[in-house]
Amino acid sequence: MRVTDYFAQAKGNTLISFEVLPPLKGGSMQAIFDTLDPLMEFKPPFIDVTYHREEYVYKRRPSGYYEKSSIRKRPGTVGICAAIMHRYGVDAVPHLLCGGFTKQDTENALIDLGFLDVQNVLALRGDARKFEGKFIPEPDGHHYASDLVRQINDMNNGIYLDDLTVSDEASRTNFCIGVAGYPEKHFEAPNREIDLRYLKEKIAAGGNYIVTQMFFDNQKYFDFVDAVRAAGIDAPIVPGLKPLTKLYQLHSIPRMFYIDLPDDLVKAITDAKTDAARLQVGIEWCIAQSKELKERGAPCLHYYTMGDSSTIEAIAKAVY
Repeated sequence: MRVTDYFAQAKGNTLISFEVLPPLKGGSMQAIFDTLDPLMEFKPPFIDVTYHREEYVYKRRPSGYYEKSSIRKRPGTVGICAAIMHRYGVDAVPHLLCGGFTKQDTENALIDLGFLDVQNVLALRGDARKFEGKFIPEPDGHHYASDLVRQINDMNNGIYLDDLTVSDEASRTNFCIGVAGYPEKHFEAPNREIDLRYLKEKIAAGGNYIVTQMFFDNQKYFDFVDAVRAAGIDAPIVPGLKPLTKLYQLHSIPRMFYIDLPDDLVKAITDAKTDAARLQVGIEWCIAQSKELKERGAPCLHYYTMGDSSTIEAIAKAVY
């Protein structure tokens, strides 16, 4: 079923969903099951499965030359979606990226997903590779998420790359398309107004709902929703949540995700004397966030698990 249909059927009740990372190459599917098994008691209607593009490093050889080596690629998103749907009987939402894919790669992936009866995708541009100053698309790949959304929507209308149309032998796909939103503005956008313009382009291209970047101050989300509505966008807006539970995250999360941390949260984490105490601070903060978002009518709370099911389970038990 389509994600937006789940929202409509919920009739104002706040749903819950989780996001998992594919294991690193050579890892086991059991890691995904170990993450999700304890969380299925909360009856998520869908599970997101991320995709990480390939990264490269240059290793110096004894000869003095540098060898380009591939790292960090996490294959398996399509297969993991099929396994999740088979094991749990819930819908899977694979992430599709511009980075690392040609348009033909994207079309082929969407055809495979359609054959598996996957009806939802989250369309993202993706990040620049490390050591590259800006995002560089693949040759014959998409530069912007709005273009990726447009290709997916074209297939929903029976339009394929090879001049096939629904009047020929092409069939229509039925993907519900999620897109990303940034309560604190995407770091590459010069200002909030331009960022909202890009979001509006993604919705106009065929996007059906919005999932936000993580945030730790709910007012950022509420202000974002108000700004999105004022811009004429009426798509559902799902808040993305992740607990901050370790001291080093005070520096790593703002650096990686370009977000601010509230003073009260920073002080509480800093004042905590042990790792266990910091974990509890993060859990309680996320519980408070979740309860307020639920009370204010968020359509769904979307938790970034990062493989840490026990922490997310503790939060969900307090909220649902």
